[in-house]
Amino acid sequence: MDYGFDFSFISDFWPSLIAGLWVSIKMAAVSLVGGFILGVLLAVARGRRPGAIRYLAGGFVDLTRNTPLIVQTFWLFFGLSALDFRVPAFYAAVVALAINTSGYTCEIVRAGIDSVHHGQKEAASCLGLKRGQILRYVVLPQAIEKMYPSLISQFVLMMLATSIMSEISVEELTAIGYQIQSQTFRGFEAYLVIAAIYLLMSWLLRVVMTLCYNVAFPKQRRLTQARLTARRQAKKQASPSTVMNEVKS
Repeated sequence: MDYGFDFSFISDFWPSLIAGLWVSIKMAAVSLVGGFILGVLLAVARGRRPGAIRYLAGGFVDLTRNTPLIVQTFWLFFGLSALDFRVPAFYAAVVALAINTSGYTCEIVRAGIDSVHHGQKEAASCLGLKRGQILRYVVLPQAIEKMYPSLISQFVLMMLATSIMSEISVEELTAIGYQIQSQTFRGFEAYLVIAAIYLLMSWLLRVVMTLCYNVAFPKQRRLTQARLTARRQAKKQASPSTVMNEVKS
């Protein structure tokens, strides 16, 4: 293998890479907020008593989760254009990402809602809270807190899915990689840089979401810190003979 790696050309394309990165960040941010809000609303609708709203929400979730994201994107961009209803590529991409994310977010949040003990809802009802207040102040905070790690993983996947939107001519990060490769014929180096940027974006998104978790749920943060402190103290107090006996048992 006599391939010679050369990354010198990357310096000429930094402005384009930064512009593509900014488009990817905007898509991810708007889709994250929209998908989360729509997903929570769908989860609430699916938790209602049997009726039209519940079945409509269930059908919408099944449709979004059982069809490919790229097909949903093509339908919004090319399908609606065939009906003389043209949607700009960026907005079609954002709507497709938000809709697709909402289906998975709905199921994650719904699992969190189901995990809240029914006794808490009865206690809140005895205190005079209405159904909407119980959902807002008792059920949803606990559901989101419990399922937050799963939501972080889903949002990272959504952010990475923005790379698909180059298929409808959105000038995001992967599309810039196409352009660099076609002009320099250095596809390996170009996509290696693109992959490194996506890796950094994923890490930063996890850090930001974790910080938001610590701010939004300080009680859970204190409990976690207390558990870690207790474990450290238990390890310090454990004698070597005690540790050996535990290992033998």
